[in-house]
Amino acid sequence: MIKQTFSPEESWQKATLANRFLFYKIFTHYPDMCKKLLELLLHIEIDKIEPPEGEKSFEIDFDSKGIRLDIYTKTDGQVFDVELQAVDTKELPQRARYYQSLMDIDNLQRGHTYSELPDSYVLFICMEDIFGEGLPVYAFENTCAEDNSIKLGDGTQKIFFNVKSYAKIQNEEERKFFEFLYGGKAQTDFTKNLDRLVTQAKHNAQWRHQYMTWEQEGHLKYLQGVDDGRKEGAQQHALETAEKMLKENISPEIIARCTGLPLNRILELQKQPAETVSG
Repeated sequence: MIKQTFSPEESWQKATLANRFLFYKIFTHYPDMCKKLLELLLHIEIDKIEPPEGEKSFEIDFDSKGIRLDIYTKTDGQVFDVELQAVDTKELPQRARYYQSLMDIDNLQRGHTYSELPDSYVLFICMEDIFGEGLPVYAFENTCAEDNSIKLGDGTQKIFFNVKSYAKIQNEEERKFFEFLYGGKAQTDFTKNLDRLVTQAKHNAQWRHQYMTWEQEGHLKYLQGVDDGRKEGAQQHALETAEKMLKENISPEIIARCTGLPLNRILELQKQPAETVSG
């Protein structure tokens, strides 16, 4: 099946709330909607939240891996990260762990002690079932392996929502939200308001321009990734060829000329044990 592609303009006109750009724009631009979303997903009441930050950047130090969180907000004693995930990248649990640790470090750097760390929630809204068990929600918190009734009490939760299985959600309003996110009609006051904001967003010239730039940057990163992948594949093939030629007792100089690899790399391969895997 051939995947249909759209121009940035067509993509913008067809975008729904399930589009990551519109998702973070709407929920960061309208704090009340973000507050309602958190209350709906976590089944809690929130007095008020700090203005949500879209693409919140964390840079712990110069050498560390920086990250950008889709939607980051706080209450008095709680911090929240909401991520919209279109595909299963096979490392979302590890990302959730990393995001939570950086949120903690950020709070410690602001002068909090360990006992003052706020409760933290990392919420992944996934369009696919990343665990493959058909559950609409997978909520994780640390418990004792020997007795699950004993909670660690570290104040952390990682929750993964499986939008595809929205029909299994018991709470009607929450179910209708995920149905809307999955492409269904707006049937509640909350989803009707979101639908209206999505329509309004299409007429926001500044957001449209930002989206075009965002799409182009994403496409360039994709092309760079494809190019890097091709280069990496060619490099691996050259290494495997060099190893085979070494086993045939062909001189390193000839191998270097045939594969394009530096002579010193061939000599390094020659010194390695025969069972060493190419790298």
